[in-house]
Amino acid sequence: MKSHTQTSKFLSLILRHKPEQIGPQLDQEGWAKIAELIEAAQQHNVLLDETFLQAIVEQNDKKRFQISDDGLMIRAVQGHSTSTVQRQMIALKLPQSLYHGTASRFIDSIQTQGLIAGQRHYVHLSENKETALNVGQRYGKPVLFLINTIQMHKDGFEFYQAENGVWLTKHVPTQYLSLNDQTNAESLV
Repeated sequence: MKSHTQTSKFLSLILRHKPEQIGPQLDQEGWAKIAELIEAAQQHNVLLDETFLQAIVEQNDKKRFQISDDGLMIRAVQGHSTSTVQRQMIALKLPQSLYHGTASRFIDSIQTQGLIAGQRHYVHLSENKETALNVGQRYGKPVLFLINTIQMHKDGFEFYQAENGVWLTKHVPTQYLSLNDQTNAESLV
């Protein structure tokens, strides 16, 4: 594996979704031993070393990964779908509203069932419109949903923030969602 992008995608697959594909064990907080990850990757013809992993962590624009303070472990900070990881998140003071970027083809489904985590443990939300739109662009023509986080919180829903700034919640029911102005979304792209 040569590029940072390819390696980042590989790490996302292993540290978020399918560690069993190459074998490193993830603990409940998502940590894998770097030495085990490197060895398991090499057994599957993926060349990694500590220096390259450190560069991936430092240069990833979305700060998807974290290395432990002692330098022995690595994890994805959010986005897990594997049942072995059940991160304990700390609730923080919420912003007035958050955004969820998606593709326009998902509007009907979202307006019917709300935002659901699907295969992941949490729905991912952003404080920043541009960030949410960038996420939405990955799946087609982007649209923004505005989430009334204050009312959700008053109604007993919990929110967490991952180390990379992504806000997380289990589900956003339809009554807390509003489709952001379409022309506004297009002007930000």
